Amino acid sequence: MGEFDDLTRPDLVGPVLADILSDEAWRAPEVRLISGGKSNLTFELACAAGSVVLRRPPSGHLLRGAHDMGREARVQAALAETDVPVARVLYSSDETGPLGVPFYVMAKIDGYAIRDVLPDGYAEDAAGRTALTDALIDTLADLHAVDAYAIGLGGYGRPTGFMGRQVRTWSRQFEAARTRPAPAMDELGRRLAAYPFAEPARPSIVHGDYRLDNVLMDPVDPSRVGAVLDWELSTLGDPLADLGTLLFYWTEAGEKSPLLIPAVTAQNGFPGRAHITERYALRSNADLADLAAYVAYAHFKFAAIVQGVYARAAAGVMAGQDFGDLSGEAERLAAEGLDHWKG
Repeated sequence: MGEFDDLTRPDLVGPVLADILSDEAWRAPEVRLISGGKSNLTFELACAAGSVVLRRPPSGHLLRGAHDMGREARVQAALAETDVPVARVLYSSDETGPLGVPFYVMAKIDGYAIRDVLPDGYAEDAAGRTALTDALIDTLADLHAVDAYAIGLGGYGRPTGFMGRQVRTWSRQFEAARTRPAPAMDELGRRLAAYPFAEPARPSIVHGDYRLDNVLMDPVDPSRVGAVLDWELSTLGDPLADLGTLLFYWTEAGEKSPLLIPAVTAQNGFPGRAHITERYALRSNADLADLAAYVAYAHFKFAAIVQGVYARAAAGVMAGQDFGDLSGEAERLAAEGLDHWKG
């Protein structure tokens, strides 16, 4: 039995894939953990017929509202006929299926998941790195331009009052994983809860964790995104939440990147956050007057996520992945968010 067979049950999932894909080679796939997943677990299932990707929650106790595999599969299936690049969903199941938890299987897209380093020979100069950056921004703006109701996602979320609910949600998630006093996190949460976020002119599909290492870049053309991945936090709401998140993740030269966030964008030739903001504004015609508050929210949200990763890793339910010392990272992120936000 393989190392991850208890989490993926290839003996049960394999026959399902053999039926769906009409190839008996899928009855006994080999399983490999794909690195980078810090909440849900991502595995490659491979056989002589090819490879597919399986997404499932971590083992052990799950926080309420987290790790919703059905939502991930639904939004990707709905976006398949739009200009937003996504992987094709092949199969999805709830907790009554072969794994005993919700999961889904999607096509494996060829591309680069760029984290700490660029692939050799890829986007080597400033022009290539600017093209990569622009593709990332344009894809986000294109996602926000999709009419969710026209593709069957009208009930995918409750856009009214989105930002207030988000602040409350991440406050609850942090409290569920809290291990020590966190005065900066408490203060940032209070300030965000009191901030008068305006309702967006038109609700958008919000990815929830949009950043460079949550997309696959085309392996040949750095000006093209091959697929947007990791839809676990997606919903309908305020598109500026995604832009604030992308800006928070975007490390510039000379800056310290938060733990769990790759800092490849700090390399020479990558445009800075001002370029991202201007490009998005031109592509979307969005009003960005309150953008600083959304960046502060991104600090708060990611601090809560980091705390959850720390708690799950300490509990031993992250398939043995090592994320480093995260014990004080959430509070550091919150303090940074307070320092950068004067709202």
